[in-house]
Order: sequence, then structure tokens, then C-alpha cells
Amino acid sequence: MKGALVRYLPLLILALAWEAVARLGLVSALALPPLSQVVGAWLDLARDGALLGNALASLYRASAGLALAIVIGAALGIAMARFRPIDALMGPLVELFYPMPKSALIPVTVLWLGFGDGSKILLIFLGCMLPVTLGAFNGARGADAVLVWSARSMGAGRLRVLADVVLPSALPELLNGIRTALALAFILLVSSELIVAQQGLGYLIGYLGASGAYAGMFAVVLTVALLGFAADRAYGALMRRALQWRE
Repeated sequence: MKGALVRYLPLLILALAWEAVARLGLVSALALPPLSQVVGAWLDLARDGALLGNALASLYRASAGLALAIVIGAALGIAMARFRPIDALMGPLVELFYPMPKSALIPVTVLWLGFGDGSKILLIFLGCMLPVTLGAFNGARGADAVLVWSARSMGAGRLRVLADVVLPSALPELLNGIRTALALAFILLVSSELIVAQQGLGYLIGYLGASGAYAGMFAVVLTVALLGFAADRAYGALMRRALQWRE
């Protein structure tokens, strides 16, 4: 409990400073409404169902895109690490698209799939697959060659070696890649919904900002931040649990 209080004390200090700065007029209320007003606007949005409905739409898009990225990205990364022809074919493509700003793909995905859920899911999938792929690739390439040779000498087939030796060796790097992809999923989600969406938290931020409801806009921004924070904390706990065997 004491450790938790120390860890989250900066958030409490930030909240108090926010309220004080806004109440003292050091910053315009249009630029930074008081935190108490933001909380009140959040309660209003929660009561009329706007927050929940848009949050569910956003979480569906983010989870679907991220799940596809994890499954396909992990398989591709391990395959690239263990099979040279696949690495020769896919390696240059991964290196080409990894540094590219993923938000640049928003017009492309809209052109292909329109303004519905499909374009957002595809954008999140394409953006999140690359860090997962690289994490799986680096982890699988780092598998102990002695363990691989030992497994083969005892008659293990290629699939058995992948499952029993390569995948456990790749797991730490793969999980780190997924953690990066998790944060990227929220960034791409809100970016795409701000530009081309009629539902979702990003859409709600843009709508409230355009209508001058700045307290509500900040309330939705904080909601996105808290959802991302909670997802990262939950994933961190799951990651530590999955890697207990290494200790």
C-alpha cells in the first residue's frame, strides 16, 4: 500500500496543480478547464450513455486490430527468424515500413474500406504488427543454438523445436513488442477516429472540441489516457506472470 501511494503520488500532485492553475486564472479556462469541471462533464457524459457507447466502439476496434497484429506478427517474426527464404522475402518490407509514420496510412485504409470499423481495424493491425514482428524475430534469433541442436539430436522435429525451444526463448522480446503495440494501438485509434469516424472516443473528442464543450473534451481525453494506463498496467502484470518461469 505504501509503495502504491508513493508510485501514484505524482498523479495526485498533477491533479491538484491542474485545479489550482485553472482556479487562479493562470491559464484561460478555455485552454484548461478546472479539473472539477472536467469530472462533472465526465459524469454527465457517463449518465447519458455517450461515453460508454463510444468507448465500446473504440475498444472493439483496438482489440480486434491488436489481436490480429499479435497473431500474425508473432508468426511472421518467428518464421523470418527460422526460415531464410521468408526472411529474404519479408525482411526488406518490414524494414521499409517500420520507420514510416503509421498515421500516414489513414487515407489509404479509408480508401480501401471506407469510414466504418474496417478501416480503423486495418490501420491498427498494420501499425501494431511491425513491433510485434520485430520482437518475435529478435527473440527467436536469440534462441540458444545449443538447446536447438540438443532438441534435434533427441529426435524433435522442426515444429517441436519451435514450440519447445524457440518460442519460450522468443517470449520476453515478443511480450515487449506487444507492449509497444498496445500503446501504439491507442494512438492510431484516436488519430483515425479524429479524422474519419462517426463514432468512438476520438470522434467524441473532435465533436466536443468543435462545439466548444472543452470540459467534456478534456474528460474524454482523460478517459483515453486512463484506459491506456489501465491496459498497460494489466498487461504488465500478465507479462510478469508469463515470465515467472525464467526466475
